[in-house]
Amino acid sequence: MIKRDNIQLGIAPIAWVEDDMPEYGKETTFLQTISEIALLGFEGTEIGALYPRDTNILNEELNRRNLKAITAWISLYLLEQPYWLNERDFRDHMGFLKKAGAKVINVSDQSFSIQHRAHTYFKNKPELTEEQWIEFTDKLNPLGKIAKDEGLEIVYHPHMTTTVQTAEEIDKFLQLTDPETISIIYDTGHLTFSGEDPVAVLEKHFDRIKHIHLKDVRTDIMQQCIDKKLSFLESILEGVFTIPGGGDIDFPKIFNILAEREYQGWLVLEAEQNPYVYNPLDYSRKGRDYMLQFIEG
Repeated sequence: MIKRDNIQLGIAPIAWVEDDMPEYGKETTFLQTISEIALLGFEGTEIGALYPRDTNILNEELNRRNLKAITAWISLYLLEQPYWLNERDFRDHMGFLKKAGAKVINVSDQSFSIQHRAHTYFKNKPELTEEQWIEFTDKLNPLGKIAKDEGLEIVYHPHMTTTVQTAEEIDKFLQLTDPETISIIYDTGHLTFSGEDPVAVLEKHFDRIKHIHLKDVRTDIMQQCIDKKLSFLESILEGVFTIPGGGDIDFPKIFNILAEREYQGWLVLEAEQNPYVYNPLDYSRKGRDYMLQFIEG
């Protein structure tokens, strides 16, 4: 069992409003979302695309519900845009998170990404040359130092349809980045959808994992998405992702590893699904109840 004092239970609001396709859930307000998150007993929320950027409003409403701000995603374009532009945007985002009380920065480099291409087969993802790997990480490492100097840490998100997705790419990324300033997010859903073994990645890179996203994969639907050559976004709408316990990932083994190695940090339920098909409140409750089986108390 995972020691309750070692972890905090959080959730991403992407189940209520799909950040990559905000037309799905557009009627759901920020206040409704965080009220339901608080009702479910979560301790914190990641910051969604429709959350206010005014930290006075954000903090006031979260505090009313005894919720913490965990982190928020930022897209960088280190191979497509000048470094100074990326650093400017990163510093702005970091300042926002610091005011919100967050400790980690969810970073994804979207250079050449096909994440938001609605009809491009998700397997047609970009791959970096050796020179691009060096340029990419040489630009990311200084941002890690900037964050550390401000008391925060980059948790980089290996993500479907980006240049850091596969187990091999994660290995390469971790070899070229500074372990003192840059860690990674362990996302069970993206690893499985990518065709990787999430248990093997967890065991191999546990020491560099400082943030965890927990979602399941319906492997029968995943295979249908492959057969149909669907895009990442189309696959989400097909229902490839779901809550922990609702798919085919071996979560008991994953939770056992987290318990044995005494993971400390946030466990974030993050299951992006079509909110019109899978009610966010109902499914988030099911996911939380499933996770609690593996946590003391």
